[in-house]
Amino acid sequence: MTLKQHNPMHPGAFIKRVYIDPFNIGSNELARKLQVSPGLISRLINGKTDVSPAMALKLSVVLGRSPESWLLMQDNFDLWKARKEINLGNYDTIEFAV
Repeated sequence: MTLKQHNPMHPGAFIKRVYIDPFNIGSNELARKLQVSPGLISRLINGKTDVSPAMALKLSVVLGRSPESWLLMQDNFDLWKARKEINLGNYDTIEFAV
């Protein structure tokens, strides 16, 4: 049985909702802590760029959570988005002989 998430949150939106807004952390401050450009943080929190493995490692140190949890959040979002965009009705399963 597969558990499907309904409209999972992009990691950037999660960062904005859980860390930036409640604790009034500026995106420039977060960029400095992560040692990345402010533009990258802007794109991340606006869902225009994805969490890479390198970013997941940095986020785990700066904001907490495991790197795996950041990547899983990104994967769940990407899979949800792909399910909305790709019509699987035209694909057939290969029948493997046992």
